[in-house]
Amino acid sequence: MRGVPAALSSAGGISLSVSGLTKRCPKTVSFSRHHIPSPTCFSTNSSPGDSSASKPWLLVGLGNPGKSYQGTRHNVGFEMINAIAEAEGISVTNIHCKALLGKGCIGDVPVMLAKPQTFMNLSGESVGSLVSYFKIPLNQVLLMYDDLDLPFAKLRLLPKGGHGGQNGMRSVINHLKGSQDFPRLRIGIGRPPGKMDPAVFVLKPFTKKEREEMDFTLQRGVEAVRILLLHGFNKSASFVNTPRPSELLN
Repeated sequence: MRGVPAALSSAGGISLSVSGLTKRCPKTVSFSRHHIPSPTCFSTNSSPGDSSASKPWLLVGLGNPGKSYQGTRHNVGFEMINAIAEAEGISVTNIHCKALLGKGCIGDVPVMLAKPQTFMNLSGESVGSLVSYFKIPLNQVLLMYDDLDLPFAKLRLLPKGGHGGQNGMRSVINHLKGSQDFPRLRIGIGRPPGKMDPAVFVLKPFTKKEREEMDFTLQRGVEAVRILLLHGFNKSASFVNTPRPSELLN
């Protein structure tokens, strides 16, 4: 099982619905210009007939909220958002659709950065609401999350695919009416040693050496996101998925 223990997955009495996209956001702090100034790259005159190019990208990192989960393997999606936010000067502090949300630009491309606060296994409640509320095309929704089946600190960018047993992704797909047609950046955390339960392993922190390696990987991820938004999926996938010289020696 990939996710937090069952007792945490229903924290706060949140129920998991798989009936499709949420039609409107829960009543939380309003995502408005009063709370988040609109960057100049955001169009203020969009209309229903606008193309997807006028819509911002929604970059979502999956993880668990709360200090006790900071620095754990299951939270590298949150860390990826933090790295992007720091690099691009975007504040991710507003609450909307059960997520911490920030609005900004990468180059001249408008982006929204999101960290669902529903706990990992219910991530779709937040992501589905955000996609529906802001009418984001699925090919402009990038999910970033930990992957047990990918070697530690490796990245893999894919245009679509299944959940691969990752419960946060399972929830997201359920809340997008079963659609898997959205890009994702998988962040490898490796397999647990020996007979350790994967559910225990993903909630463990990194060693000092692992922390250094993961920080380097996150910076590589920031560059991959920049290439994706500014130069397209194929160039970013080539950058991410092509083994580096040091990897070919292993």
